[in-house]
Amino acid sequence: MRTTTIRLALLAALAAAAVPARAQDAAPATGPDPRAAKFKDVERGLFIGLEAGWPVVLTRTPTKDPVKFPYAPGGGGTATGLGIGLQLGYDVTSRLALSLFADGYFEKAGTDYGAFDLMVAGADARWAFYGLKDANGWERFFVYVHGRGGYVLTHPAGLFGTTDSLVGGGVGVEYFAQLRHFSWWAQLDGLYLLSAASPGGALLTGVRYTF
Repeated sequence: MRTTTIRLALLAALAAAAVPARAQDAAPATGPDPRAAKFKDVERGLFIGLEAGWPVVLTRTPTKDPVKFPYAPGGGGTATGLGIGLQLGYDVTSRLALSLFADGYFEKAGTDYGAFDLMVAGADARWAFYGLKDANGWERFFVYVHGRGGYVLTHPAGLFGTTDSLVGGGVGVEYFAQLRHFSWWAQLDGLYLLSAASPGGALLTGVRYTF
């Protein structure tokens, strides 16, 4: 009888110990950590941008129509000016971005040749080959290479040309600010206008907003 009582007491103790364990196993999962970040520190995706730069240099400025512009039959030599434009693009990945651009270059060559404008519209591809992380593990600073090409309209027609094609590319840096949606970049480009056979270069900078 005594042995039976002891066995029953042990079974009751084991059952009582098992009840809290089962209740703990059945407890609902806790919610997300309220301290976790609710937004990305660096936004990626669809973006718009503004670019501007000086100098934009063309080392050769031929005269397309010397009959219409007889005061500059031999061309104007080197032209220097400024550029301004807009971008619309998309981040395919954190390292690759594709965009459309529309730029205006406002140039001035020798005294006899005078001033002329180039309006360029085309496409740009950018690849960042190096990224640097901040203290929180987000890549904010990038070094990239890019290439672009576009269709060119010139004014006044017949001086530097009428229409042309532009190809270019270069290397640049970009920094994504703490404001999340904004980044700033600067790049050094080489340019070439095909019909005019005019090489050149540009130092450009800009800001972009990612939605």
